[in-house]
Amino acid sequence: MSSHPKERTNLSAYALFAGVLSAAGLPIYMHAPKFFFDQYGVGLGALGSVLFGLRLLDVVQDPALGWFSGRVKRRATLVAVVGSTMAAAMLGVFALAPPVPPLVWFAFSLGVLSTAFSFLSITFYAQGIAKVERSPDVSHVRLATWREAGALIGICVAAVAPTLLALLTPKPFALFSVLFVVALGFAILSMRREWQVVSTDARPAIAVLLRDSGTRRLLLIAFVNSAPVAVTSTLFLFFVQYRLDAPGLEGPLLLLFFVAAAISAPLWGKAGRFYGLRRTLLSGMILAVVTFGFAISLGSGDVLAFAVICVASGAALGADMTLLPAAFSVHVASGKNNAGQAFGLWNFVSKANLALAAVIVLPVLDYAGLSADQPVGPGGLRTLTLLYAVLPCVMKLIAIKLLMTSSVLEKIDASAREALPT
Repeated sequence: MSSHPKERTNLSAYALFAGVLSAAGLPIYMHAPKFFFDQYGVGLGALGSVLFGLRLLDVVQDPALGWFSGRVKRRATLVAVVGSTMAAAMLGVFALAPPVPPLVWFAFSLGVLSTAFSFLSITFYAQGIAKVERSPDVSHVRLATWREAGALIGICVAAVAPTLLALLTPKPFALFSVLFVVALGFAILSMRREWQVVSTDARPAIAVLLRDSGTRRLLLIAFVNSAPVAVTSTLFLFFVQYRLDAPGLEGPLLLLFFVAAAISAPLWGKAGRFYGLRRTLLSGMILAVVTFGFAISLGSGDVLAFAVICVASGAALGADMTLLPAAFSVHVASGKNNAGQAFGLWNFVSKANLALAAVIVLPVLDYAGLSADQPVGPGGLRTLTLLYAVLPCVMKLIAIKLLMTSSVLEKIDASAREALPT
């Protein structure tokens, strides 16, 4: 058995790796479309179509990556190779001038980046379950605390980095990509002794996993509940620049949002232990509806009011980030489930929402007249507000209805509470 100091060192490696992965996720889903829109004038409709196509690829890719991850023998070597590929793709998106038409380069480089991100995420989260199984003094709670803390720090850094780096260079995203490559190298080195083969030969395939009613219902609830976040994440940068007329404040406002999520996450965890998953989740979902209801009335210059909304909506996100993933992890660990394939499905659900958001809201904005080289008229601003504030409220209400009529969380509540942060 490892000594306590050594376990702390190992868990810090998990925190670092989670932080770097999360720092990559924000550019993939938020910064890259806006970057190509601003830098190269690529239309929002075209960007949305490419993003949707990449997410359709995930329908096959993520479950397959989960299957493959569980059968790799030299996992540390493959993680290093995939990590190097991810680093090159990040440079390709933000640091290199497109050698082909920008839309083609966007599709190619972001596709490679997204695939590498998926494999590393699936492998990393599955490895967490394996670590708990082989380390009696490391619990799901302890590992999740280190991992999610690192992830939230990574998100916060990625949120504010472009704004801060813009003070140093006219090409902040290029510098960000270089710094990301350095951080990724350190993260891979820190985890090099952690990767172990997880035997999955006797564990069920995707079809068997989906026959389990608990797995299906948790995935459905997660899909519907995270849809509003996918929409607001896709539109956040556009809303700040065009609706609030506050270009340059995107980074600080994003940081405020994710810091609120980070601070609230352990509080939601404690509430889940005492009051139950369903009641606590409903509280967070209602907070989200109320918060975005206020966003409907915002206009040019309402930055302070939007900052308050960022804090409240970030706090609501903390519930989503803490409760459902904890329930799913416990459900996977409690049965004879293939952790890699299970997290492949979970990863796909998250990306499917981002795909639908991109293919629906970006073309609608394009049709409404939002363009990088033309002033945005009242119709375009009204459409942006409806998509950013009203649509998420409607979807969250549907999620509330689904949660209230489902008993799945009650059935696993006792065991799931044990996985929540204390």
